[in-house]
Amino acid sequence: MTDTTYRRPISWVSGVRTDVGCVRTVNEDAVLAKPDVGLWAVADGMGGHKVGDIASSKIVDALAALSASTSLGDCVDVIEDCLLEVNQLMLEYAQIMFDGSTMGSTVVVMVIKGRVGACLWVGDSRLYRLRNQQLVQLSRDHSQLEEMIELGLITREGSDNHPNRNVITRAVGVETPLYVDVSLFTTQVGDSFLLCSDGLYNAVSHDDIVESMKLRDVQQSTDELIEKALEQGARDNVSVIVVKGNPGRVSAADSTQG
Repeated sequence: MTDTTYRRPISWVSGVRTDVGCVRTVNEDAVLAKPDVGLWAVADGMGGHKVGDIASSKIVDALAALSASTSLGDCVDVIEDCLLEVNQLMLEYAQIMFDGSTMGSTVVVMVIKGRVGACLWVGDSRLYRLRNQQLVQLSRDHSQLEEMIELGLITREGSDNHPNRNVITRAVGVETPLYVDVSLFTTQVGDSFLLCSDGLYNAVSHDDIVESMKLRDVQQSTDELIEKALEQGARDNVSVIVVKGNPGRVSAADSTQG
């Protein structure tokens, strides 16, 4: 007698939207969604620095041009190398075009292969996972505020209106060497992920983000999150990518026999 165990594959779908917000005149965010290869990214050009929109676009364009890899380890290496190369190119570009003035951008990247994913990030753009109604942040902000919380100087609950909440400590295009943080995580059927710029989470509460992510349709979730930010006066650009995992079709490659 032969027993066959089927492990359901996961089919990933995503909704994407970026908005200039209610105050800014230029959208310095850039987004990337390639669900066919399991790659998503949000980049947030740094406000107050020269051509933040060019900085974020350079990152997203470079990521979009990457060749697909089957191994998660290979993907992580390729993405990290890509960000390091873009960092150097942006430093050189700023030196030539702007006499060394700073141009920079945060970025958060998610790549999923099979049942495992990786988050790579620089700055304070974030990746969240919603599982069993619990929303957990998978990235950790590179910011003065986060460092103060880690040192116990302030509490997370008392940090909402802190004057240093928007001061980031790491970004692409600002200095060399660039350090890219990487975190691995598991995936399950029914998981939902959120990649976003700080324009979202600075305007929309944790509970409201959860409620919008519960919607079945990914684009509806995405649009509702953006609209909630705009209703709150979104003082920054707002970018959102919602990614959901649905049961895929089981094939012979997804089964094991014993």
